[in-house]
Amino acid sequence: MNPHQIIPKNIDEYIAGFPSPIQEILESVRATIRNAAPESEEVISYRMPAFKQNGYVIFFAAHKKHLGMYGNTTVALEIFKEELATYVGPKGSLKFPYNKPMPLDIISNIVKLRVKENQERAEAK
Repeated sequence: MNPHQIIPKNIDEYIAGFPSPIQEILESVRATIRNAAPESEEVISYRMPAFKQNGYVIFFAAHKKHLGMYGNTTVALEIFKEELATYVGPKGSLKFPYNKPMPLDIISNIVKLRVKENQERAEAK
């Protein structure tokens, strides 16, 4: 998304700002996250789609050649080290190239782990 564009009000607006093939990918990732975290709230934060449940669960953003996933994925990177090895980007981000199938199972597992982490942190307070 161009940083000079108007900040989208919601995830629907965000997705609508991309070409059709990218929209399909974004919608599949959104549905995967929604299924893994059905009680989460969809928001826009840092100009990206994000999901919140007892704090932020995950962010994602469309880029020219890949879909980026962001958030506190440190534990996920360790637990799913082998599955994520080819996707690790800078500062714990994940880069899923558009020219390969989206690893929706991996994304689902990361989201479920993040929901659990947030829940445990909320219960400890």
